[in-house]
Amino acid sequence: MPDLETIKRKFNHQYLNVIMDPNNLKKEYTNGEVTIVWQSGKCIHSGNCVRNNPDVFKPKEKPWITPEGSSTEKIIETVNKCPSGALTYYKNS
Repeated sequence: MPDLETIKRKFNHQYLNVIMDPNNLKKEYTNGEVTIVWQSGKCIHSGNCVRNNPDVFKPKEKPWITPEGSSTEKIIETVNKCPSGALTYYKNS
């Protein structure tokens, strides 16, 4: 089994972590500066993310979150508008 650093390099830091509970998936996506965390169990599908930043949030594609499509500032602004808390972020060091 490869270690986390090998996985990060292989996926170009875009898709970092999945916790496999079918009712509550947690996935992380990064542009190198900021990491978006999505928790499926909290998502109410309001569509705020898609409307506010369609270059990053593309629900009909896989992966549906592509943070390299926008600036870090715009990503943070969009994530902060998530009404359910399903989207959060942290800055990478």
